[in-house]
Formats: sequence, C-alpha cells, structure tokens
Amino acid sequence: MKKFNMTINGQQIISDSYFDVINPATEQVFAQCAKGSADDVDRAVDAASEAFKSWSVMADADRKAALHAVASLLETNMPELMELIVQETGKPMLGLNQVGAGMEVGGAAAWAHVNADIDLPVEVIQDNEDARIELHRKPLGVVASITPWNWPLLIAIWHIIPAMRAGNTVVLKPSPLTPVTTARFVELANTVLPPGVLNLVSGDGDVGAAMTAHEGIAKVVFTGSTDTGKQIMKAASGNLKRLTLELGGNDAGIVLDDVDPIAIAPKLIGACFHNNGQTCAALKRLYVHESMYESVCSEMARLASGLVVGNGLAEGTELGPVQNQMQLEIVESLAESARTEGGRFLCGGKRREGKGYFYEPTIVADLVDGNRLVDEEPFGPIVPVIKYSDIDEVIKQANSSPNGLGGSVWSTDTARAVEIGKRLETGTVWINDHGAVQPDMPFGGVKQSGFGVEFGLHGLQEFTSIQSVKIAK
Repeated sequence: MKKFNMTINGQQIISDSYFDVINPATEQVFAQCAKGSADDVDRAVDAASEAFKSWSVMADADRKAALHAVASLLETNMPELMELIVQETGKPMLGLNQVGAGMEVGGAAAWAHVNADIDLPVEVIQDNEDARIELHRKPLGVVASITPWNWPLLIAIWHIIPAMRAGNTVVLKPSPLTPVTTARFVELANTVLPPGVLNLVSGDGDVGAAMTAHEGIAKVVFTGSTDTGKQIMKAASGNLKRLTLELGGNDAGIVLDDVDPIAIAPKLIGACFHNNGQTCAALKRLYVHESMYESVCSEMARLASGLVVGNGLAEGTELGPVQNQMQLEIVESLAESARTEGGRFLCGGKRREGKGYFYEPTIVADLVDGNRLVDEEPFGPIVPVIKYSDIDEVIKQANSSPNGLGGSVWSTDTARAVEIGKRLETGTVWINDHGAVQPDMPFGGVKQSGFGVEFGLHGLQEFTSIQSVKIAK
C-alpha cells in the first residue's frame, strides 16, 4: 500500500505513525499518510522562517518563474493527480458538466499560472514639491494553510500560490480525510522550490491547533466550517495573526417569474449537484416563483433522476459518493427531517444499497423556511425547492441565513435580476449562474461565512502588510 509522507525543509519525513485513507466509493483503505505532531509543526515553521529570509527578497522575476514551474508540474503530472483525487474524494474523473478531478487538477494549474503573473506595484499616493509618499506591499512571513476535504488540491492552490507569490513561505495542513493528492503535489513542488518555502504537515486536529496558535506563524488561511473558523480566531489572537476565513455557506437561488423552466433547469441542476453538492458555493436553497414552481420542480426532478451515480473511475460517471460517513449521515438526517415535516420527495431520498457512501440525487418540494433542510447546509446531493409569491419576502428569506457566501438570481430581465441580486447579503452574486469562480474575481463571504477575500489582486493583497514611505523634499 502506498504511503505518503510529510515534507519539511524540502525533505520527505518518514513518520513513526501513519493513518489510513479511505476510498469513499469502496469504503476500503487505499493509502496511508504520515501522522504529524506539534513537534513537526515546530520544525516546519522553523524551516519556513529560515527560507523566508531569502524567498521574500528574491528577484520578482525569479519568484514568478518558480511558481510557473510549480504550475507546470501540475500539468505534467495530471493523470497521476487526477486518479489520487478520485480515490480520496470519490469525485469522478470528468463528472457532471465536466466538474470533476480533471477540472480540479487543470483548474489548479491554471490558477497557479494566473496568480504567478499578478503584480503588486508600488502605489504613489503623493508626489509634489513637499513630499513623495509611496505605498509598498510587504510579505507577512510564515503563512499557515488549512484545507478541507471537498476540493483538496484546488483549494490548497488557492491558498498557497498567492501566499508564495507575495513573498511568504508556507506550512500546509490538508484534511486527514483527503491528504494524499496534496502530499504528492507538495513533494513534486519541492523539486523546483527552494527548501523550506513550501512545507506539509499532515495529521489530525492537534496539528491544526498547533499551527493556529504558533507564535512563528503570521497568518492563517482556512477553508472549512464556521465552528472551526471561530476556534481558529480564538487561537490566532495570541500573536494577532492575520486571517482569511472562507467558511460555511447555504447559498440561495431565486428564480423569477419570467424564466423558461426547460431552459434553466440544466443549469440549476449543475449549480446544485456539481461535486455532489459538496462545494461551499453550491446552490443549496432554491426559491421559485409560484407561477413557475411546478414546472421547474418537475424538470429538475426529471434531470436529477437521470444522473449517473457511481465509482468516479468508471467512464460516464457524473456523481460519485458523499466523501465520508459522517457527512452521509448528515444528509440522511436532513432528508428524514424533511420527510417528517411534509416534504414532497420528487426523486431520490435514500442511500444506495451496497458498498460506498452513495446517496441518490434528491429534490424535495413543499418545504418552507424553518425546516432543517432549508435552514442547514446539507453539503450533499439533496436540494429543497421553496415556493414564493412576493419578491420582497423572498429576499428577506434568502437573507435570513446566518451565512452569506453566495447567491443567485435567475431571469430573462438582466437589469431586474441585478437589482435584486444587489439586495442579497452575500459576498458574491451570480445572475443566471451560480458558483462559477475565476482567478481574477475576488471571492469571499460575509456574516458567518467568514471574512477576507481570495483570488486576483485583492486576494493577493491579503498576504501582505502595507508600509507607507514618506520622502520629504
């Protein structure tokens, strides 16, 4: 069985202990990963601190070239990394609307190339006979990256490439449920990066706790649950670490009264079910005007019933399993609650028999706000469709969630949709789309979905401090 190791100071670290990694499609152990400790975190931070001395002052062109080399390694090793992603996450090689392992690795490479080329020029605030004032962006130091299990490689790239581009060094901790692709990537990246610039310590929550409280770490970037984000905030207060937190979402979509149900249903299905619904910014609550309600529900149920669910390595699979047993149980609990509260199950509604954490794609009608499936994030292949009649009331319902990651409005009247979308309390609003992100568009949450943004120039600036330089004349 393949074993995956930690990387500290450019070296593979053989551990005294390894933990099992399960393939959610088979429920079988397919790999083992090194179990790190707080001592390993100390060693990684020491290595990153030492590497920061030279990496932070490296010529900008050289740092760009190194990160482009990292991106090229993703492209060169794409088949191997895709197979590892399928085995540890369950997502298909291609997937629904091509959202699968291929998109994860290809997207990671593209994201790395784009971020490698973003510049942080000196900004001139004043330049007259009295003084010249310049604003410089400076790297922070050692950045801790803690990543989730749903998009393990892609989100790691979202964290670490801009951190390194800005001149920081990194200690990365992947989810213990999906550590292997990230561990292999970091091993590859260290063939082109100076030792200590990118380190990986794998393990359980004690590793993450050691990182978030570590005095040698200047910033933590975390993607995951709101509860864990709050714990990180408390731990980070010791040395006033900078934070970027992309936390839970329960994104609402609002379908107006002028749409063609047949035309929009495929896009709605993609927005709800890509990656089996296991995406922070997937569409998780769908509000449909009463005049369109039955037509939209019927067409979505027809399409969802035809989705191909199975092992991600099998050709033609569109949706894989839920990634882990705990998350499957959450989906089952919310489905049972919806059933008890009068939800009308238009398709799906149960776990598939046999091995694997498979749950049928499920559309539930006739629920209202206050039902658990509407109010809580399922993070799985189940979606409630809620009927509304008044636009002001539905905006109020959409905004009633404590989360505020993303939202969408669906209409043939773009101007009307934009005005409604601007009233949503979310970090991002999509019009006639949902969940589409790109490397030059800032992305982040409001309310309990976190703070700080990722992507593009604004995301890169999150990994810097401002130094104002005033030159008297």
